[in-house]
Amino acid sequence: MRASLLVLAVFVGSSLALVCQEIDGRLTQIDVSNGQVFGVNSGNSIYTRYGNSWVQLPGALKHVTVGPAGVWGVDTEYFIYKLVGGRWVQIPGLLKQIDAGGDLFVSGVNMQDNIFCLNRDATVTTRGGESCIPWNLLTGALKYYSCGPYSCWGVNSIDQIFVMKGVTPDACMGSKAWEQVPGALSMIEVSTDGSVYGVNSAKDVFRRDGVSAANPAGTGWTYLSMCGKSKHVSYDLGVLWVISLEEKILTCS
Repeated sequence: MRASLLVLAVFVGSSLALVCQEIDGRLTQIDVSNGQVFGVNSGNSIYTRYGNSWVQLPGALKHVTVGPAGVWGVDTEYFIYKLVGGRWVQIPGLLKQIDAGGDLFVSGVNMQDNIFCLNRDATVTTRGGESCIPWNLLTGALKYYSCGPYSCWGVNSIDQIFVMKGVTPDACMGSKAWEQVPGALSMIEVSTDGSVYGVNSAKDVFRRDGVSAANPAGTGWTYLSMCGKSKHVSYDLGVLWVISLEEKILTCS
């Protein structure tokens, strides 16, 4: 117990108690951006939030993402889809997790933890039906990868945290030099404004402080305390959306 507390003390620079409110529904994964909310449940059904209600979309996905690059997702067989004109169209490639939070570019990882991104032109123009599109392969291996306006963050199979600086719409690979960030997380999400949040193996939630265009790696971690444990988070417009271990949906601030 003392060892666990020591690890937490090293990882956390400060702590903050959030006030959370449960909303209707159950989801296993959620993503929010620019006022839009998308999620999937344990049956791979897809939902979006309109006002105070959930609306089910056609299709089935295990992971969905919304951001400046649009709405994308992957299914249980790792096929990639983009929401175009109100319908899902298949995009060439295979990924287990995808993120549309970059500045009009998408990124993700495949079953072997290989890391890919797609520059703005291909992201915006692809509408399905192409035989191939120019995915860029980054060096390294990550199990989860998420991008914002000026940096991308990822975690690997042993929960080490890395940041890629210098990403742009036309150079989604960034500097091509990974910088390891102290701490350990099992999933991580970068918001549309560049804020960084994550969940560790103990199902605790953390926020990266001091993140900016001038300092993409930030300065330290804040532990966000709330009732119960969490398995997925996403942040937008001052609200942290949380999926609990029981698949409850919480909005916290």
